Amino acid sequence: MAAPPPPSDRRPTPGSDGLPDLPPPPWRRGPGRPRQQLTREAIVTAALRIMGEEGLDAVTMRRVAQALNTGPASLYAHVRDKQDLHELMLDEVFKDVRAPEPDPRRWREQLKEVTLATTQVLLDHPGTAQILMRTLIPTTPGLLVIMDATLGILRAAGFPDHVALRASDALALYSTAYAYEASLWPSGEAGQEEATRRIGEIEDYLDSLPADRLPHLTALRPAMRGGDAVEHFEFALDVFIAGITAYAPPAAEPSGTADRPTTP
Repeated sequence: MAAPPPPSDRRPTPGSDGLPDLPPPPWRRGPGRPRQQLTREAIVTAALRIMGEEGLDAVTMRRVAQALNTGPASLYAHVRDKQDLHELMLDEVFKDVRAPEPDPRRWREQLKEVTLATTQVLLDHPGTAQILMRTLIPTTPGLLVIMDATLGILRAAGFPDHVALRASDALALYSTAYAYEASLWPSGEAGQEEATRRIGEIEDYLDSLPADRLPHLTALRPAMRGGDAVEHFEFALDVFIAGITAYAPPAAEPSGTADRPTTP
């Protein structure tokens, strides 16, 4: 007869009795959710999600760490500080913007295309315009590529370098300011209802103004009700591009262009 197996070999395997495995005691379970691998990309993704759901002011190192189930100190191995995190957020949202190859024959259209694309990114991510306003000089790869593309479009059209620099800077400022103003508009159903009510009160007041005291403002009241924010933005953009056309070299000017002013 064969000898019985040693006691250590006779231990039942989990579930060998047909019953489910027993859960571990609560004091042996890890606290909270299991931690995910902490990377710079994960930190930026969490920060963008918080900004989208709770606003830019909620994006703190402590709040991001909480979202990643870790401590704030662990974030500093990947980002220098909150300002560094903000710049990484900018780079992330702008990384997919594609700039066209400069075409001197289409510089107006290309300038408008790039400006509209960058403005849309800022509108899609409320809070990024505020970050950009606070940034002394953008140095993230995504923004540098856009800046370089804008300068390339203007230089290819023959604009002097200092005109290209000033025009590019003015376009970026207008785009950012527009998106920042849009981000201040009340969000949510309650906020929009309150804004609509307030606008109605303002319009009623403007309609009541005396025409003899404010003849032009009252005469243009019907025109004030037309169009939307996007239409107004594109109109101002077209006006800007028409303005810098005055500084374009003859080859880049449309036929019939008036004499150019002195270069600023």
